[in-house]
Amino acid sequence: MSFIKNKRYYLLVTIPFALFISSCSANLFSLQKNPSIIIDAEESKNNKEIKAEVVTELNSDQTTENTVSDSQTPDSDKIEQVIVVEAPPVSDVASLNTPENEEENIAIAEEDSEEEEDALYDVPIVVNNSVEGHIEYFKSKGRDKLELWLSRSGRYIPMMKEILKDMELPEDLVYLALIESGFNPQAYSRARAAGPWQFIKSTGKRYKLKIDWWIDERRDPKKSTIAAATYLNDLYNMFGSWDLAMASYNGGEGRVQRAILKSKSDDFWKLKKTRHLKAETKNYVPKYMAATIIAKNPEEYGFDIKYLEPIQYEEVIIPESTDLRVIARCAGVSYEEIKELNPELRRWITPPNVETYTLKIPDGTKEVFLENYEKMPSDQKILWERHLVKKGETLYSIAKHYRVTVADLKKINLLSRKERVTEGTHILIPIAPNSRKASIKVTTSPILKEEKNTIYYRIRKGDTLWKISKKYNVSIASIKEWNDLDSARNIKAGDKLKLVVDTDEL
Repeated sequence: MSFIKNKRYYLLVTIPFALFISSCSANLFSLQKNPSIIIDAEESKNNKEIKAEVVTELNSDQTTENTVSDSQTPDSDKIEQVIVVEAPPVSDVASLNTPENEEENIAIAEEDSEEEEDALYDVPIVVNNSVEGHIEYFKSKGRDKLELWLSRSGRYIPMMKEILKDMELPEDLVYLALIESGFNPQAYSRARAAGPWQFIKSTGKRYKLKIDWWIDERRDPKKSTIAAATYLNDLYNMFGSWDLAMASYNGGEGRVQRAILKSKSDDFWKLKKTRHLKAETKNYVPKYMAATIIAKNPEEYGFDIKYLEPIQYEEVIIPESTDLRVIARCAGVSYEEIKELNPELRRWITPPNVETYTLKIPDGTKEVFLENYEKMPSDQKILWERHLVKKGETLYSIAKHYRVTVADLKKINLLSRKERVTEGTHILIPIAPNSRKASIKVTTSPILKEEKNTIYYRIRKGDTLWKISKKYNVSIASIKEWNDLDSARNIKAGDKLKLVVDTDEL
């Protein structure tokens, strides 16, 4: 009996031990033949842990970042799932604004998708709620405008991209002009920003754009693009981020710098959630990204764009101030074609305050223009002088001084029959090149109505220059100049103020 018990005990101990030894031997033999099994198992475990960590991190209530730092970003070949970001309701962007407390979730793409994205864009593009919201806006309420802008872009994008490329900047920056002006050289904002890149006067002059009574190079597509590229390059060097560079282009570098200091973050998407940036600037970057996404693949978003032909021209040197209609006749084209190619010219002549002027004329007309222009008599190339009206001067005394008629001055300066000139205003004087007699015929001096109107505003009780300037979108300094005011206090109810305003403001 004792022997049987000992035998059973022996079997219970030895058989499992033998099976364990056999299993270990088999695993060892398998490992020798395929040593990657343990590594694959370990990687599989790590993959599960990483994916769980990424999903948890992106869905955490505390996640507000739109970019993930290198220390937080797992290798893309270890991620098998793409986090899909849902677009916000269209109502959220009815006026190009998305909720300020929205969840800015960024989709983490696979390595192949990232390579494809890099091939599509040379400026980092993020797809989040704000961007998706603007895309929906452009596809619905903003469709007509975007179609017009994209159609017009065909005239300028090739030239602008070439400039950006030559200056070693991302070519996709060209789409900033899309949301700034819709590629309209004549665009002019209430903030008095002008041209396709919407420069205000101070910034334009800082970047070597000439702005005076005769010319506004902010409207020159080529010169303004060079200035915008230089400015954007400076902003990128300042902030090290295209997001912040574009935000600064819209809101000013000073405001963005202050926002960074106050929020202690240099991440645009974090700054967007603060109160330190204006709503327009907060939406500027996602608006750019949405427009760029559509512009680079409009068919995918339901747009059928008929692009205008790229602008083509030749340049000629104009040695003396010349009437643009004379130039048009010499080139055998219309006045409107010359004006369209030279939107920087604010008057109907080339500037008289420069020795020569480089003018653009339609492609293929240079030879005939030069031949005809050389034959043009000098007394038909009219010079103009801008005269500042002094105290005590009248149209009669000015006309007598310059040897022209009062009627000519009124026609040229669009003055009504009974209208008088006032001290401090400017009028245009036509004179011959030899500065002797200015015996002119008005028919040789085109009278072009500008998009400005002179009105007289009767001051009401409670009015201030500030209120009047805001109402008619003019500066207080201009009102003072037009009315010879030393101080803003020198106005009273019942008095009339002369204002020169845009037609749209009437």
